Amino acid sequence: MSSTIIHVSGKTPASGSAPSLDEKDPFLVSLGERVRKLRARRGMTRKVTADNAGISERHLANLEHGVGNASILVLLHLSRALQCPLAELIGDVTTSSPEWLMLRDLLEGRDEATLFRVREAVGELIGTTTASPSRSHRIALIGLRGAGKSTLGRMLAQSLNFPFVELSEEIEKFAGCSVSEIQALYGQNAYRRYERRALEEAIQIYPEAIIATPGGLVSDPSTFNELLTHCTSVWLKADAEDHMNRVIAQGDMRPMASSKMAMDDLRAILSGREAFYSKANVTLNTSEQPLEETFRLLLAKVKEALGSSMPYC
Repeated sequence: MSSTIIHVSGKTPASGSAPSLDEKDPFLVSLGERVRKLRARRGMTRKVTADNAGISERHLANLEHGVGNASILVLLHLSRALQCPLAELIGDVTTSSPEWLMLRDLLEGRDEATLFRVREAVGELIGTTTASPSRSHRIALIGLRGAGKSTLGRMLAQSLNFPFVELSEEIEKFAGCSVSEIQALYGQNAYRRYERRALEEAIQIYPEAIIATPGGLVSDPSTFNELLTHCTSVWLKADAEDHMNRVIAQGDMRPMASSKMAMDDLRAILSGREAFYSKANVTLNTSEQPLEETFRLLLAKVKEALGSSMPYC
């Protein structure tokens, strides 16, 4: 296999010279260090490593010295030659120590049910999981926009005499501006920080509440894990067409204004998040029956989830 290593600067250093440390990209320098350490761990010479990876020894030398920018395919072949996960070569935190690596090896290939039990056990061990999170009187409604979280959440809060928390409104209070302004001015990472802060405060303030969450909260594993740990979670799901129609009925035409492929995009988002939404303690499809019947089913499912800890209502 032949490959091409491109210098970060786009220029080849003059013969006999090399870029100074200040000119090297820090990520590439770290990558080179990891390659050398992995090669040393395996007891492999540079020539043997290069041959096994199907790249030239010179290209590998450039990479190890932090002056070569390899394609992802080259890195994949190199990881196989070094018998390590590609993530270890890139520098993922779950490969940063022997214990991390052994944990990865133990968990690799396990099914979702086993991984769930491991996550619960680890949470109890390190003190981040409550004794019985599924019995929490904080009911967190998750799902894509248009599933009915706000409407059903208010109805549920009134029925149970619980406070109702619209997490998007709490995020805006923290930021001092609208959600769209947060994302436009400060970016998605800042928005996720406000989201995490708003959820943490709701958990701290309310021992019991109905919390309607933003649809994308599940895309941040840390925040979603916080929710699953401290709330009884309910996934309100709906057909893609209902999601779209409900948002438009609320007066928001943006889904249709930006792209004629909006419905395809919506289905892709639903598909991408489904595995996360399905972690909820309770699932209810809001497209299958009218609103009043949906609410009756939701109330029954919440009572069932809470069992004997359900307050009188």
